[in-house]
Amino acid sequence: MGKDQRKSGRVAFTQGIPARIIAIDGTWSRDCLVLDAGDAGAKLEFKTSIADLALKEFFLQLSTTGVFRRCELAWVNGDQIGVHFVKTRPAGRKRR
Repeated sequence: MGKDQRKSGRVAFTQGIPARIIAIDGTWSRDCLVLDAGDAGAKLEFKTSIADLALKEFFLQLSTTGVFRRCELAWVNGDQIGVHFVKTRPAGRKRR
């Protein structure tokens, strides 16, 4: 992939952390492993095909108790993808 262009550090997980991606509208989901993660994003790996999924924006579910992050696709490389975590604006602040 070339030189790492991340602005923040990442924590790598040797075995990968089991997780799941879920469509924003809930119409599809896939199991994955989180290979590394940081404040701004993560690298995910899949055992099943993701070719047929609309991966522009989705949720990354990190536990069965509902811990999740909203993500947007950054890159695809075979069975791995990079995601950026979508930052939400504080309530009450309007875009100018």
